[in-house]
Amino acid sequence: MKPQELIRLMKIAENLKNNTRHSWTSTGRHESVAEHSFRLCFTALFLKDEFPDADMDKVIKMCIIHDIGEAFTGDIPTFEKTGEDEKKEEDVVRRFTGALPEPYRTELGNLFEEMNALESEEAKIYKALDKMEAVIQHNEADISTWLPLEYELQLHYGEKEVAFSSYMKGLKEAANEDTRKKIAHEGGSRAPSYNF
Repeated sequence: MKPQELIRLMKIAENLKNNTRHSWTSTGRHESVAEHSFRLCFTALFLKDEFPDADMDKVIKMCIIHDIGEAFTGDIPTFEKTGEDEKKEEDVVRRFTGALPEPYRTELGNLFEEMNALESEEAKIYKALDKMEAVIQHNEADISTWLPLEYELQLHYGEKEVAFSSYMKGLKEAANEDTRKKIAHEGGSRAPSYNF
């Protein structure tokens, strides 16, 4: 790849540092899209023993690029994202990958198609981690940053995505346990009443 093209791609990726997500960090600031993607990659690095038949290098690639569309669109929280928003993001990703030089155009184009199909074990792992990272990040943030709807959402977010794997279901259960403890100890008057 020519140096000028690499710099152009780096400028696009830099938007992921600038664009923030709905989630907050434990130090009281919005996390960036890049930080979310980094932690997905970091987590995937430690799961090869749990998924010995999966190509974890492919999972890490999925984690790296899964939110590249947000370099152009910004982040929209899941509870606000519409079908039209999803289509817009898919379109911008197709334009982005379509403008890449070969062999990256084909490789990343195929990777996004695999990720969207959610049929391969690798795609399922990446998607489950994507959801679980968000839940875990919310648990790490001060509960004052939570919207009222998130008290319930935290407990159900990602259930469908983790269902393919007993390990991922266990990760969700562990995160839910942390959520319940957080609500019980820090929830205060904003927390809806649940029977845990």
